[in-house]
Amino acid sequence: MPKEKRIFSIFLMITALGYISRTTIKGKGYYILEFLISNNSALVTMDNANGMSSPFSANTILREGNGILFMETTDRMNPPSLVLCAIESAARVYPDRPVAFFMKGLEDITTEEDEKRARQQFPTLSSYNNVYLFPLRMCTLFNNTPLKPWFDKVNPKREVYWTHVSSDACRFAIMWKYGGIYMDTDVISLCPIPQDHFVAAETFTTTSSSVFGLSLHYQLAWQLMENFVENYRGEIWGHQGLGVFTRVVKKMCGMPVFNSTDDVMCTNISYFHPQRFYPILYPSWRRYFEVWQNLPTFNYSYALHLWNFMNKEGKSMVPGSNTLVEHLYQKQCPTTYGYILRNEKTHI
Repeated sequence: MPKEKRIFSIFLMITALGYISRTTIKGKGYYILEFLISNNSALVTMDNANGMSSPFSANTILREGNGILFMETTDRMNPPSLVLCAIESAARVYPDRPVAFFMKGLEDITTEEDEKRARQQFPTLSSYNNVYLFPLRMCTLFNNTPLKPWFDKVNPKREVYWTHVSSDACRFAIMWKYGGIYMDTDVISLCPIPQDHFVAAETFTTTSSSVFGLSLHYQLAWQLMENFVENYRGEIWGHQGLGVFTRVVKKMCGMPVFNSTDDVMCTNISYFHPQRFYPILYPSWRRYFEVWQNLPTFNYSYALHLWNFMNKEGKSMVPGSNTLVEHLYQKQCPTTYGYILRNEKTHI
């Protein structure tokens, strides 16, 4: 057969297979296709919104499963400085890993121009080449997960803590779909977390949902989603986040016991000591906004959770205040700190 005819025959076969996969593969079949795509190391993946190949999709950027993942489940597009500091600190601590910020209020990004417009809205982050912004679409994120039936019937208007409950659900689904390390937007990174597979104790009797690391399609993420749905009590604060983690960990290995500041194991995953992220516990959250005679070294910590939910008073970092949080901004997110300082001088 001439070379041209062989090439044309191969082209026809590829076209036919593509048509069959689009028209006949549903449900579990589509899930398998998505799994294969997300595990492929090719640069271009399928964009969920329009079926077009897009190098700007989360599937592409996060294909290695090593991203640092943040998210915003409200429509807010002007996050406070603590959110920007958290993301910047991660970008500095993990320069070789993509730092992704999923935002519900962000428009779809399918072109280079879309990406540039999105980045221009966040001048303190735009200089970091490893920071990426992605839209958060719950209706597609929960597809092919245990969360989909729950999401289809839940009424957000009747939920007391919808912003937080939806955030809990999204973090489980995002970690199942992309893998990596998830962090709340009030977590300031200090140094690299040495392991990618871990959960962390918040106290000696509870397991945190604010920072955890799992690989793509790790079974624990599926178990977290199942527990979220099976034990759903959205009206109880913390029941769907910290509560889910604590229940699942207890079922896996009982509540791990610490005899020192060393980490322990829970089956085949590391269980971090509370000092790793919570050297200052939530009842003492104001200490971050106080002046310390001797600054803490946080030698046993990889990152710090600043307990923003507790901050009903709206405390923020104030340049020149000499507070602990100001020192953290100066060292861990200097671009954000400088931006705040310049704006303050402009308004004097």
